[in-house]
Amino acid sequence: MNTTFTRKLALVAAAASLLAVVGCRQDMHDQPKFIPQRGTEFFADHRSARPQVENTIARGQLKEDSYFYTGTVIAANGYKEERNELPFPATVAVLERGQERFNIYCTPCHSRVGNGLGAIVQRGYKQAANLQDQVRRAQPLSHYFYVMSHGYGAMPDYSSQLTPEDRWAVAAYIRALQLSQDATAADVPTGTKPQSLTNLAAAKGLPSSFAGPWDIPNTAVQAYPANKNEGTPGMAPAYPVDPKVFIPNQAAPAKSGTAKPAEAPKAGN
Repeated sequence: MNTTFTRKLALVAAAASLLAVVGCRQDMHDQPKFIPQRGTEFFADHRSARPQVENTIARGQLKEDSYFYTGTVIAANGYKEERNELPFPATVAVLERGQERFNIYCTPCHSRVGNGLGAIVQRGYKQAANLQDQVRRAQPLSHYFYVMSHGYGAMPDYSSQLTPEDRWAVAAYIRALQLSQDATAADVPTGTKPQSLTNLAAAKGLPSSFAGPWDIPNTAVQAYPANKNEGTPGMAPAYPVDPKVFIPNQAAPAKSGTAKPAEAPKAGN
């Protein structure tokens, strides 16, 4: 009996040892896979991330139409230049899409009419850019695309939130918004009688000031004058690593009293 029991006990111990050995295998831990930014012994250069094959372009990264993706073209002087052009037709669907994206991402700062008095100004933030002033109306259409892509001053870029198509749609809607706030009787379709905004406001029971000029609320923060020695976000260029963007027909006049011709600014200034 003792010998039989001992044999059974030895068999059980051997089976338990075998299970323990099998359970210690590292197959699930040491998987044959490559982890980004981690070395490997499989390739001669010991890099798990492989370089892109030469003379090839990944699917979806061709970006053949550079104006569509950048909002600029290379001018005759070699610098980037903005254009007052939309890379596709401005259909009703495009404007509706632009309005939707504008109301989501732009109105908190620029307001629904683009006057720069969004909800953040009501809560003590500095006034955003007024898209209805003469400076912004004179900007080429692609300027808005460029600013949305790279940011400008205190405004961050929205390239992650808005696709290139949506950025162009928002730019087109900004133009429509500017027209809506600066339209004349000549812009009204034939057969339609223009109505005064003051009369429309009165008919809806709105205060007489509704149709008046836009006033900055008292809660808005008034910025101190810029100090070049300290630097401020408002003085930051649109995209420092790129050559300076020129607006057509907006070159700075040459200084009087100097015989030396004006030089083109260097890239990055």
